[in-house]
Amino acid sequence: MESSTLQPRWLTGVFLWTTLCFLSGGQSAPSSSGLPLAIRVPLRQGARGEQAPSLPPAAAAASTLNRGRGSAGRYPARRRRAAAPGGISFVDMVDNLRGKSGQGYYVEMAVGSPPQKLNILVDTGSSNFAVGAAAHPFLRRYYHRSLSSSYRDLGRSVYVPYTQGRWEGELGTDLVSVPHGPNATLRANIAAITQSDRFFINGSNWEGILGLAYADIARPDEKLEPFFDSLVRQTSVPNLFSLQLCGAGFTQNYSLGSATVGGSMIIGGVDPSLYVGEIWYTPIRREWYYEVIIVRIEVNGQDLNMDCKEYNYDKSIVDSGTTNLRLPRKVFQAAVKAIEAASSTEQFPSGFWLGEQLVCWQADTTPWHIFPVISLYLMSENRNQSFRISILPQQYLRPVEDVASAHEDCYKFAVSQSSTGTVMGAVIMEGFYVVFDREKKRIGFAVSTCHVHDEFRTASVEGPFHGADLEDCGYNIPQTDESTLMTIAYIMAGICALFMLPLCLMVCQWRFARCLHPHGDFADDISLIK
Repeated sequence: MESSTLQPRWLTGVFLWTTLCFLSGGQSAPSSSGLPLAIRVPLRQGARGEQAPSLPPAAAAASTLNRGRGSAGRYPARRRRAAAPGGISFVDMVDNLRGKSGQGYYVEMAVGSPPQKLNILVDTGSSNFAVGAAAHPFLRRYYHRSLSSSYRDLGRSVYVPYTQGRWEGELGTDLVSVPHGPNATLRANIAAITQSDRFFINGSNWEGILGLAYADIARPDEKLEPFFDSLVRQTSVPNLFSLQLCGAGFTQNYSLGSATVGGSMIIGGVDPSLYVGEIWYTPIRREWYYEVIIVRIEVNGQDLNMDCKEYNYDKSIVDSGTTNLRLPRKVFQAAVKAIEAASSTEQFPSGFWLGEQLVCWQADTTPWHIFPVISLYLMSENRNQSFRISILPQQYLRPVEDVASAHEDCYKFAVSQSSTGTVMGAVIMEGFYVVFDREKKRIGFAVSTCHVHDEFRTASVEGPFHGADLEDCGYNIPQTDESTLMTIAYIMAGICALFMLPLCLMVCQWRFARCLHPHGDFADDISLIK
């Protein structure tokens, strides 16, 4: 969804002409959770008899917490819940998210008059608010525009592609509210999805998508005001929101089904009861996606030793609508090599590291301790300092419950290769309370009270770490000025003319020969036609 810079029309004409000349002279990366025909590969129990690692100080303080992926080990609330500016209560917003593991988190929203309640996917990696508006095999319900007295048609169509999947629909506006959110109703732009391909997910239980990023990446253009911009403009809600995605640490998942996940979207503020420790902030580098700067990556405390620009090629974003931690190709290869070496006591098939195969152990025997911690260092608000977020294997090994039996636990490797930059997806966010402070152009990370961990290690947010010129780690798309392009165009035109000159000479020679020998022209013409 990135726009390209338009060149002057005459320059475009030159390029088209030179390209045609060359052709005449010769031949010239908000995702689906379905498994790609994954193969279950039960593994031996190799390292189970080994001694567990020593207890680090941070985990020792939490040694009384529950062990394993199946329970959250929820920290006791250390702060009293505060009211937001403007009298907004956060109490009703806690646990307002639901979802399925690997299929996204959704919030209930009410659209139209009278209100039609729909489950809407929360996506910080796009900017359109769109809902299914036609029957679809994967939708239990959809938005009926004809039944809403407040719907207004804008007379425009819209098409939105994602990394996987796409949809198209018709733009309009309607009244929208969030039942478990701020007590406010607003008129928002809404896309009524009439056609889609690989967008809706069977069994996901959501019927639309709420893009929470900036207008710069809105479709069909940046003039379409995103939902959160409309909310802030029309109401007294402050310009920030925060997310706690609990993953398998969601405490109510037993009553709602074993694959159910949950969390909280706090609209307009920060709820101190949802995190422990301090919130560390990193600047939003550019207001399109929620772009940040990664300055260092470690696996088990060992630096990958790469140019930090590689980590941000061509951007690094925080995206709740993507499941995995996605890394640029070179970074992915280096990270997998380090993770594979650190967990070498078990032998894994190569397809596991590519996300094509699953690994399984007997229930409650997953050897978490053989897998390393992945640490991402983010530039802090002080541009010469960074802070570290530590990601546990309980986050980057995603449970796949629909293929596992009651006697085994199966997992998919949730780190994958990207052609569009680093994406810190839901499996990363599930360890942390993430604050999207749009007002101050920053994103905050703190340890979530519902993240999954074991008795030896917990997720952590630590700092500061000192560095120099950390802002230079951001990737800048090379910009070629117009004079350089014009020079290149003239050079290409000259080369093309050089190739065309012999052809022109041959044509002239042929015409001259016909003038000298006019007989048999008709026969020659017929031969040429044949």
